[in-house]
Amino acid sequence: MAAAGAAATDLEVVRGKRAALFFAAVAIVLGLPLWWKTTETYRAPLPYSQISGLNALQLRLMVPVTVVFTRDSVPLDDQEKLPFTVVHEREIPLKYKMKIKCRFQKAYRRALDHEEEALSLGSVQEAETMLAEPQEQSEGSLTVYVISEHSPLLPQDMMSYIGPKRTAVMRGIMHREAFNIIGRRIIQVAQAMSLTEDVLAAALADHLPEDKWSSDKRRPLKSSLGYEITFSLLNPDPKSHDVHWDIEGAVQRYVQPFLNALSAAGNFSVDSQILYYAMLGVNPRFDPASSSYYLASHSLPHVINPVESRLGSSAASLYPVLNFLLYVPELAHSPLYIQDKDGAPVATNAFHSPRWGGIMVYNVDPKAYNASKLPVRVEVDMVRVMEVFLAQLRLLFGIAQPQLPPKCLFSGPKSEGLMTWELDRLLWARSVENLATATTTLTSLAQLLGKISNIVIKDDVASEVYRAVAAVQKAAEELASGHLASAFVASQEAVTSSERAFFDPSLLHLLYFPDDQKFAIYIPLFLPMAVPILLSLVKIFLETRKSWKKPEKID
Repeated sequence: MAAAGAAATDLEVVRGKRAALFFAAVAIVLGLPLWWKTTETYRAPLPYSQISGLNALQLRLMVPVTVVFTRDSVPLDDQEKLPFTVVHEREIPLKYKMKIKCRFQKAYRRALDHEEEALSLGSVQEAETMLAEPQEQSEGSLTVYVISEHSPLLPQDMMSYIGPKRTAVMRGIMHREAFNIIGRRIIQVAQAMSLTEDVLAAALADHLPEDKWSSDKRRPLKSSLGYEITFSLLNPDPKSHDVHWDIEGAVQRYVQPFLNALSAAGNFSVDSQILYYAMLGVNPRFDPASSSYYLASHSLPHVINPVESRLGSSAASLYPVLNFLLYVPELAHSPLYIQDKDGAPVATNAFHSPRWGGIMVYNVDPKAYNASKLPVRVEVDMVRVMEVFLAQLRLLFGIAQPQLPPKCLFSGPKSEGLMTWELDRLLWARSVENLATATTTLTSLAQLLGKISNIVIKDDVASEVYRAVAAVQKAAEELASGHLASAFVASQEAVTSSERAFFDPSLLHLLYFPDDQKFAIYIPLFLPMAVPILLSLVKIFLETRKSWKKPEKID
């Protein structure tokens, strides 16, 4: 009876040990991997090595320049050497991690028959019109025509001419070093029409340290897929002034041609509004000498904030908003003039704010008050107003006057207010800016995801990152090949994809769910189950170890 009881006890002990081992095996082999897999943070793989390589990316901006030599433009011995190609490359000295080199690829050739005929006309404008008829040049390319040293096509005191299209005219020289002398002049003209340090410094102003390059370069707008332009008429004294402006007709005649020419840089929408009883927020000062009021230059920054609260145009906008305000001062503060830093009246009676817009003060003719009763009907001279606003619009887009070489005749823009090569120069700057922005965004995203391991990386976020990296590489290749249009499109895609990945809402789901909160959740769940299993395993281990050390009895 005692033997049977002992055998049953031993059987229960063995069964308990097997049950404990079984529960432990299930928990370790099946439970832990299943729990680990179901609670892990999903992180799609990202091209970290390629992103880190973008910081060492070298941009080569290639500008194709076709140089056409007419008869008697260079010595006959030099003409026999045509055609050939000369490459001029130099590094842009900017304090930026991305090295930028400008490469002018000059293809020298002789003039064709129709080009000789065009360049023998009486004026350079007629020649340029005839030369533009056969075919249009690609974006970013230039053509320089070298004419005879004594040709009447240019004024005798002028050595070169820059037109509104992608063409320039230059005098040749009868000298044994003609190609070298003309080559240096061509580089000066090509730089004025394409890329300079100032243009690239303005494009990279947000990425450069505060130094001599970037201190005055923050006026242009940042690159964007679209822009919204708002024209506002401010009439603070409607009891005295009945103001009428033909803004719709002025936009169609003056602004829309300019925006159509600039359409390659983005999409534009234009609207207008009239605001009554809208004050500037700054009290003008009275000048007894001229019996007029004035706004000092130091008070101009305080004008924008009170007015901006009344505009309401940028509250629901997805794109940057440009505000152009026409202010008709109230009768008590008329006439009103804007002074510069030296205290002299500004000729346009207007000022602009970087990346915001511009304000013009429109004074009513004092004779109008004597001729009629209040309110005085005011017809705004839209030609004068639009001249100021278009000049401000060019500055806000970074389209400044080029640095012309000596003795260079400059034609100026046509009726649309924008020259073709100015658009190319803007696309060069925007492409470089987009690549710098995309590279910075991708690098910041990679650093953020590398430091915080519990951020979820979904497949669509990873695909956007891969797409952005590929677009940056493609844009760099297109820039090096001289394909400006496709390079600009690829740079826009790079910025769009990188920002879409960086601002994806899924990246924030587990950002504020640290490891200590995980332990606080799972310990109350697993501890009551794990303690009995662990104690059983410890007991089994101690008994097994004791049985190993127990000596066997020898009969």
